[in-house]
Amino acid sequence: MDSLSKLDQVKTTPWAGGHSPWNVEYGKIMMWFFLLSDAFTFSSLLVYYGAQRFTKFTWPAPDKVFQSIPGIAESGAPLVFVGIMTFILIMSSVTMVLAVEAGHRRAKKEVIGWMIATIIGGFMFLGCQAIEWTHLHHDGFWWGSIPSAEELTHFFNGPVSTVAAQQFANLFFTITGFHGFHVFSGVVINIIILCMTINGTFEKRGHYLMVEKVGLYWHFVDLVWVFVFTFFYLV
Repeated sequence: MDSLSKLDQVKTTPWAGGHSPWNVEYGKIMMWFFLLSDAFTFSSLLVYYGAQRFTKFTWPAPDKVFQSIPGIAESGAPLVFVGIMTFILIMSSVTMVLAVEAGHRRAKKEVIGWMIATIIGGFMFLGCQAIEWTHLHHDGFWWGSIPSAEELTHFFNGPVSTVAAQQFANLFFTITGFHGFHVFSGVVINIIILCMTINGTFEKRGHYLMVEKVGLYWHFVDLVWVFVFTFFYLV
């Protein structure tokens, strides 16, 4: 009995899994650790892309590669479509903030509404990305394949380099695909959290902390897109 009392006493110490040293809930700080490790992965990919981009004497020009709005304009609208994609993802981050704020007030109906809006935004972004991938594939870009040398002249401002074009294609589909996988995973998790909210799980727990944890992941995905957007579409 005495040993049991000592064990219970140990569990209440700062490093014993009770109150964290930084007064942050355990699951939330674990989410931060996961996001930090994921940030290293994205950073390594983007650093490699930057190394390839700036060690080549020429590179496909973003305003020539991304100048179509599928279904509206085949050319003449540089970076408009990706701007729409970025706006959609940023707005989904706003709706997630509102869902977290509503969760702090334990406003169940508002949480449900803003979570649905976030999920719709995520699906819209993924749909736009699928359309963009399809368009680039139609142009001849894919893993391990690029347009013919004659067609490549339309995507370069200066001399044409097949090596640079292939590096661009491989890295574009790898990095945006990796990010798209994160967005898809976030949408699936958001749907699970939405179902738990509808079922009243968090009302029974007395808090909506899980909504905030998922919100951290969703904001991270949005932040990463800012860097992906900068590296591929602006530089």
